Amino acid sequence: MEYTGLSDFICGNPDWVYPNPMLNAYCPFDSYNLAYDLSYKLWEIIGGTLAWLVNLIWPGNPISTWLVDDPTVVLFALIIFMLLIFMVAFVNVLIVLWMERKGLGRMMDRRGTMVGMKGFLQCVADGLKTFLKENTLPKKIDKMTYMWTVSLIVGLSVLVACMVPLSQRWYVVNYDSGLLIIMAFFALAPFFILVSGWSQNNKYSLIGGMRAAELMISYEVPMLIMIATTALLAGSFNIGDIVYAQNSSVWYFIPQALGFVVFFFCATAEAERVPFDIAEAEAELVEGWQTEYAGMKWGLIMLGDYLRGTVSCGMVVIMYLGGWTLPFLGDFSQFTIEGSTGIGYLLAWLPMPELVFILKSYVVFFFMILVRCAFARVRTDQILNIGWKVFMPLAVINLAIVLFLKIGGVM
Repeated sequence: MEYTGLSDFICGNPDWVYPNPMLNAYCPFDSYNLAYDLSYKLWEIIGGTLAWLVNLIWPGNPISTWLVDDPTVVLFALIIFMLLIFMVAFVNVLIVLWMERKGLGRMMDRRGTMVGMKGFLQCVADGLKTFLKENTLPKKIDKMTYMWTVSLIVGLSVLVACMVPLSQRWYVVNYDSGLLIIMAFFALAPFFILVSGWSQNNKYSLIGGMRAAELMISYEVPMLIMIATTALLAGSFNIGDIVYAQNSSVWYFIPQALGFVVFFFCATAEAERVPFDIAEAEAELVEGWQTEYAGMKWGLIMLGDYLRGTVSCGMVVIMYLGGWTLPFLGDFSQFTIEGSTGIGYLLAWLPMPELVFILKSYVVFFFMILVRCAFARVRTDQILNIGWKVFMPLAVINLAIVLFLKIGGVM
């Protein structure tokens, strides 16, 4: 068709206010994706406006047509989509970091951070300060390994945080083995941390790397048993299936009360949070495996730690707390703009499933803050004994309980 006015370039078809992105033949998603829909419409406005301006200067040029072609719109929509997913994960990290600072402050009878917006801007100020620090490299290090391992640790943390869906319509990939894929990426972290500690040519870093590896491996085995137990109860490894299986029966923290507690502490250990932070152990190992990382490299490592912490909270919510659903309300899919009035109409406009999931994650993270404040760091031998001699048998017992429930037809 011939494009003339601004609305033609933005909408692509004068009969549509906004075309449905799922109608685009190049759309990579089989089901509706809210984040992609927002990204698609945003590029329609940006790309359409750019195409219209270029067409004003150079009428009938091929660039304007290319900017609004279906493949081009999908390409730039996916770029914006990835940025949007990361921005949501990043803002989540800032919020939980603020929660932790304010929460620990109140528990220690002080106010906590106070820089702007109830202390929230302290996180932004710290990030800017870290960014402006000098980028130093120690002598006699394995430079390539030193740089690549930290890049992989941070990159994997970002990837896993973005892979956790906030709802049935806010996801990156709707994979049938979702929980296993997330755990597979989690399992790579100990290897990279160990290699990173070795590459720094520092005995404290090496000890910290070895501690991190033995800690994470000892707690990953019970976590995998818990994931298998939850998948057995739901009949699927698909995250959406697990969430809706709980919505149709009960949240799994009820039949798996033992597994819920074990998984919570294992997830806390996987995120290297107190009292399981023996890999850092500032009083013993300077800063553990992070000792020789300065400036923005250290800032990115801390970002990765908190990203893994938010992923741990998300996993707890998905496996035991009903994900993005609420009792008697489900995932709010019954509220539609066309058929609802009053509160239902308001709920149809709001991103309710995503907000429910995020708020549940904040509640879980608050309990992680309580654990951090209540318990002192335990010794290496104690952590390993808890992982192998306590959590491992409890995970097997939880699996046996679920098997009896399935065989007996209770669940």
